[in-house]
Amino acid sequence: MTELKVRAVSADYGLDAVLKSVDLTVAEGTTMAVLGGSGSGKTTLLRIIAGFLPSSGGEVSVGGRVVAGPGVWVPPEQRGIGYVRQEGGLFPHLSVAGNIAFGLPWPRRRHRDRVLELLDLVGLPSAMADRQPDRLSGGQQQRVALARALAPRPGLILLDEPFSALDSGLRAATREATARALRAAGATAVLVTHDQGEALSFADEIAILDSGRFRQVGPPAEVYRQPVDAEVARFLGEAVLLDGTAFAGAVSCLLGTLPVQEGTPDGKVQVMVRPEQITLTPVGSGHVEATVRAVSYFGHDAVVELHDIGGASSQAVIARVLGQNAPPVNQRVGLRVIGPVRAFPRARLRDLSLLRRAAESEVHAP
Repeated sequence: MTELKVRAVSADYGLDAVLKSVDLTVAEGTTMAVLGGSGSGKTTLLRIIAGFLPSSGGEVSVGGRVVAGPGVWVPPEQRGIGYVRQEGGLFPHLSVAGNIAFGLPWPRRRHRDRVLELLDLVGLPSAMADRQPDRLSGGQQQRVALARALAPRPGLILLDEPFSALDSGLRAATREATARALRAAGATAVLVTHDQGEALSFADEIAILDSGRFRQVGPPAEVYRQPVDAEVARFLGEAVLLDGTAFAGAVSCLLGTLPVQEGTPDGKVQVMVRPEQITLTPVGSGHVEATVRAVSYFGHDAVVELHDIGGASSQAVIARVLGQNAPPVNQRVGLRVIGPVRAFPRARLRDLSLLRRAAESEVHAP
């Protein structure tokens, strides 16, 4: 098992700062998902860890060994890191077995046993060992690519959006098989992705990367339920954001008086409610009432857009309900919020906005 440490790593392309002195620790045997939008710096970070790109500052250590830093540069092939690209990158002229065994350091007579072991690990039948890559589905190709990365038993595996080119059903199955294989191998892994659901379901921890800086790092449930600010809340999933006033462990807002998460100071706040916290009740049940404006039906669940809340507000909110419970458009319903909500002090929101503008000015300054 291998621990990964990134300390004060920076990177730039000309005048554009891509990574801004970022720190990240991935404990041995765990999986970290680095979640960010296009241009956030997530792939640059992965390539620096792998040794494909130099950083402009900072240090990277793998298993306690510094592989990049002031006066230190270990070539990629000597870092003991496996790398799985978005498109898999299998060699078309080699069989599945040839791809998996490519680069194995031990004698060829031992390759076959290792290949069969890895095919089983990634959930593929041994009969596929002699197939060519063009006879595999996209999901099967990605599993072979993972097997190839795991073949020399590296302590660290890097996954560069390996599921993004697959259709939704195949993506989920391949993601689950990959997670099982990584756990069975005891490898430390870093996945970079722009898919929130993928990060939440795949990793032991999530790191939110935005404009070259980590906004929040923690277990998926913690980051989802307790985002540090409204921007992280919106990035990690759908969020209803409302003005409110917090006092004595409760917050008053458009949806009524709600319990607030511990540690919220009294005063003006922005309230965050996840759509699945909002349940629909019959009219006259004593809850705030609203009118159904639109319903997006997905089978297993539905997103309900609501307006005319309390009979006065023009603001709309959304609720997520079981598909079988989706109400008809124009129906009047009650709204009940389940569990404590998250609230962000207004002063902190202003400070974050000022800090972001200052950082952007610094980057673009001549």
